[in-house]
Amino acid sequence: MDRRIRGAALACVLLATGVATGCGAETSADSHRPAAAPSGSAPSSPSPRGEAGARADVEAAYAKWGIEPLAAPPAPPEVKPVGLPASGGPVPVISEIPTQEKIVFLTFDDGAEKDPEFVTMMRELKIPFTMFLTDSAIHADYGYFGKLQALGDGVQNHTLNHPNLRTLGAAAQKQEICGQQTKLKDRFGTMPRLFRPPYGNWNEDTRAAAASCGVEAIVLWRESMQIKNMQYQRGDKKLHPGDIVLAHFRGPSELKGTTMTEMTANLLRHIQEQGFTVARLEDYL
Repeated sequence: MDRRIRGAALACVLLATGVATGCGAETSADSHRPAAAPSGSAPSSPSPRGEAGARADVEAAYAKWGIEPLAAPPAPPEVKPVGLPASGGPVPVISEIPTQEKIVFLTFDDGAEKDPEFVTMMRELKIPFTMFLTDSAIHADYGYFGKLQALGDGVQNHTLNHPNLRTLGAAAQKQEICGQQTKLKDRFGTMPRLFRPPYGNWNEDTRAAAASCGVEAIVLWRESMQIKNMQYQRGDKKLHPGDIVLAHFRGPSELKGTTMTEMTANLLRHIQEQGFTVARLEDYL
């Protein structure tokens, strides 16, 4: 696996709650093995050689990155399995999607690392994922994230400045969330529907602020990807159908010399080895 990894060089802390590391460094012993990869975010044009030729192209792309293909994800459900709030209702806080399918959902936070090889990797492997972006991390190069959005990957809200929201009052939380809603709408053309609080830290003021800013769901996670290993919230240390997985835009300075693409390859190997594939979060939420 070549080159870099999305940076999120924002100072991060491990939580003592059930929401494992919101923005942490690698803490478990690193080791790994073979190969894997997922499937489709943006629709690709049909291969002139038909289905068999298209599959060969996919396998060749995965081989280039040193990983084996994941199964194609199932068709999105006709009815999304997570109900969003009625007008005035509380914003739901979720860590997984209710499904029996062996799918997980990839999310990448912050935006400090802007590795062009990661764009190439995502374009070639057609892996769906969702970006939760912080303006202080991305403002130097909005165009980088526009390239990922053009592949079909969602742009969602991760505050203006990445604070611990629990330390802020209601008005300051609203400014962090609504301010980023406006920035992302202006830069990327759509208003985010989803919000992830930095470090996974939130309270009822966060829910109220998110609702007032037009957010439909607060999205946490079940697993977090470090450098070679994943941290699991459950004691069985396994993926479960519908789990939301956290990773970050981090590069070698945060990943002990590992690049973002290498970290992503390690993540995909964990998913493939456990018999899962990757689906698009916004199709289910």
